[in-house]
Amino acid sequence: MTCPGWSIRVGEGPLVVKGEAEMLALGGRLALQLRPGDIIALRGGLGAGKTTLARGVLSALGLTEEAPSPTFAIVQPYAPPEVRLPLAHIDLYRLDGPEDMRELGLSDYLDDGAIILEWPERMGDQLWSDALILDIAVREDDARCLTATVPAAWKGRWPLT
Repeated sequence: MTCPGWSIRVGEGPLVVKGEAEMLALGGRLALQLRPGDIIALRGGLGAGKTTLARGVLSALGLTEEAPSPTFAIVQPYAPPEVRLPLAHIDLYRLDGPEDMRELGLSDYLDDGAIILEWPERMGDQLWSDALILDIAVREDDARCLTATVPAAWKGRWPLT
């Protein structure tokens, strides 16, 4: 099975992530490219691997314990010395819509850090235009297929090397 709408290429074929270890490793590669002000928006159904990818980023940034899913907290901030770059892991699953966003003050996290955002579609048209959007689809063989929407802010950093 191929990845429909595929936009990320490694060599001649699409990047397909097989298993948790590969998703964590992909997160580690993303962390190497992460800068203050960056937003990584992760779209995909329940169980697609969004939190696993975020855990890979956090681990590569220096987090030694397993990062909890922020589904109930909504925003889980991390700061030095816990990680090398301040990062907010945000899960908007429980929000009803963009009107619930005002109270969260998410842009404040971008002053000196980055954001990993799960369920960005809950923001409606309020998603930052410079967000790297990764759509994660589950294939029939349980592998994951990623499609990227790459903004100008990520040119030269995506695709990952």
